[in-house]
Amino acid sequence: MKQLRTLKVLLVALWCLSVSVKSYAEVYSGSCGESVKWSVDTETGLLEITGSGEMKDYYYDDGTPWYLHRSSINKCTIENSVTSIGYKAFKACTGLTSITIPEGVTSIGDRAFRDCTGLTSITIPESVTSIGGYAFGGCTGLTSITIPNSVTSIGGGAFYGCTGLTSITIPN
Repeated sequence: MKQLRTLKVLLVALWCLSVSVKSYAEVYSGSCGESVKWSVDTETGLLEITGSGEMKDYYYDDGTPWYLHRSSINKCTIENSVTSIGYKAFKACTGLTSITIPEGVTSIGDRAFRDCTGLTSITIPESVTSIGGYAFGGCTGLTSITIPNSVTSIGGGAFYGCTGLTSITIPN
């Protein structure tokens, strides 16, 4: 009888432990511009930027609304109707390995991807005309980037500290 009770207590303890270790995915969302919204799914690691118009600029390192979730973000998609990527928008999203910049984006703000050490390659669409200062600074995992002829200005230090960068392609 005592062994059965001990076994029950042990099973309950193991069940409680398994419940407390289990992770629960959550989706967080909000706005990041006048008509631009964001959502991040902590299970899939996907950050989605939707809506239309310009993204907001963030002047503090921890200013983006997804800052607390940046370590779980590994991919980002931006809707075609978004026209700019804001100042420090993705700064220090170190797990970010993939981002799709759509044709609607015309500018990439200063420090937009600063210290995104997980990014390995990026293609900038023909719609982009300006890349801000230090936009990709500190992206040590970045090995290749394609910059279209449409880009007429690149800010100082745009690729500063990109120690792995071996290929910059500017198509004709």
